[in-house]
Amino acid sequence: MAQDGFGRAHRRILQCAAPLLLAACEGPQSLLDPAGPSARAIAGVWWWMFGVAGAVLLFVVIVWLLAMRRARALPAEQASRVGRRWIVGGGIVLPTAAITALLVFGSPAGLHQLPLPGGAQDGRAPLRIDAIGHQWWWELHYPDTGLRLRNELRVPVGRPIDIHTSSRDVIHSFWVPRLGGKLDAVPGRTLVVRLQADEPGVFRGQCAEFCGLGHAHMTMTVRAMEPAAFEAWLQAQPTAAEAKSAATAATSDDD
Repeated sequence: MAQDGFGRAHRRILQCAAPLLLAACEGPQSLLDPAGPSARAIAGVWWWMFGVAGAVLLFVVIVWLLAMRRARALPAEQASRVGRRWIVGGGIVLPTAAITALLVFGSPAGLHQLPLPGGAQDGRAPLRIDAIGHQWWWELHYPDTGLRLRNELRVPVGRPIDIHTSSRDVIHSFWVPRLGGKLDAVPGRTLVVRLQADEPGVFRGQCAEFCGLGHAHMTMTVRAMEPAAFEAWLQAQPTAAEAKSAATAATSDDD
């Protein structure tokens, strides 16, 4: 009866704890809820690491419990041999195997983040967008049209997007967790990371590098649109020349 009561209490604890433990597995900024190939590759590596770490923890706990249960004094020579085995196994063999496995599974995931040729579903070249960090906002520039947006990034579904990051002041970090990896925006340098959205939706981007007092508010809205809708939206935006002409005309009217 006592065991039945303990089992029921244990199940209730798990039922209450599971929603809390899994609450961060989805949402607008969860890397465990990927919406593109780059983010999916990163999530895959994370789950492999989580699974292996859980298995190692379980193994260590079982060995520890067995050792506690069967504790007995060992002769000095035998204790020395056992100690050497644990040092070699736990200090050399296990880390070597873990790092090798991480390289084997992690390296292909890294390729998804690189601006390599191909990858578009319709055969089109990747779309280039410049992400320029400021304190504390993002300037998104579309070089093909000259369009510039503030804290808003619009991308077509199914087409690779090469984000060219840079900064006007301090080091920032461009990151849209559900679409791909993060990349620093460094003053005086241009670095490139590839994103892709496989489904329409609204995602959240965040500066992931502490960059000053306004860092927490340095976010962006990313809208993934169907290709036809994206092209229509892009065509409806004023070009850089038109925007400059309108600004000049407004200034002349004020005079």
